Amino acid sequence: MKTRLTIGSLELAENLLLAPMAGITNLPMRILAREQGASLCFTEMVSVNGLVREGAKTFSLMKSTPQDRPLGIQLFGDDPELLAEGARMAGEWGDLIDINMGCPVRKVVGSGAGSALLQSPEKVRAIVRAVRRATKLPVTVKIRTGWTAESANYLEIGRIVAAEGADAITLHPRTRAQMFEGRSDWSQIGELKRSVAIPVLGSGDLFTAPDVLAMLEQTGCDGVMIARGALGNPWIFREALALQAGGEAVSPTPAERLALAGRHLALFVAEAGERVAVREMRKHLCWYARGVPGAAQFRGRVNQIEGRTELESAMAEFFR
Repeated sequence: MKTRLTIGSLELAENLLLAPMAGITNLPMRILAREQGASLCFTEMVSVNGLVREGAKTFSLMKSTPQDRPLGIQLFGDDPELLAEGARMAGEWGDLIDINMGCPVRKVVGSGAGSALLQSPEKVRAIVRAVRRATKLPVTVKIRTGWTAESANYLEIGRIVAAEGADAITLHPRTRAQMFEGRSDWSQIGELKRSVAIPVLGSGDLFTAPDVLAMLEQTGCDGVMIARGALGNPWIFREALALQAGGEAVSPTPAERLALAGRHLALFVAEAGERVAVREMRKHLCWYARGVPGAAQFRGRVNQIEGRTELESAMAEFFR
């Protein structure tokens, strides 16, 4: 099965990408995903308003290292000129600019950004055109099926995005109204692939390596963007690559889970300090524990822990 992926001037050896996730895909998470086989990773959503106003917290979302490349910067906003300026500024930090037109959360759509843009095809056109003119980096767009099932317009949006010079488009085949409920309709990814000449990436309900292989085979999409399926499970990239090569997907052992969770914690401490790292690692450890006997009790315990030493002790006891 073909695994190479070309997005504009960016040549990727594999077609498995780590999706942008707010509060999740920081530098430690991206490094671990890359070590397991992700060929391109994205930052958390970056507000163009924050960039233009030079907010230090906003710029920190794009912090990277040489081992964290190539890096996709995902921008969100609703003003074409601000998004263009944000793309110019972000170009110094990453290797690809992605425009978020799919986020369904109320805070984002309430500002007119994210999936709210799907209600205004001409604004989508203006945004992609402005960003395309502002940067020489590859430009991609992430969308949903539409605002509601009755107003599904992903094929129209896809054609606009392609016509205005975007290098690829990602479809999460749910409407904004669905949020993350129900099952995503992968057939819509295939329809979009047949409607545009640029690469199409699929997203939605990719929780296991067989899911990844099934989406690629069923839709003909050029690559996949894995989101929730990578939470506590960066091995999904390794396993999916093995399946694509005709091999077997080997699940991690408890010792591997412990070692990688420990590395995640260490990277987080180095990046953000012990207090922040321990607090944030609680949710990651709950994900790492899924499917392991005693996970419920472990989750209850780690959510009460405040220090790194105690957290490492609880991890060692549980995973061993």
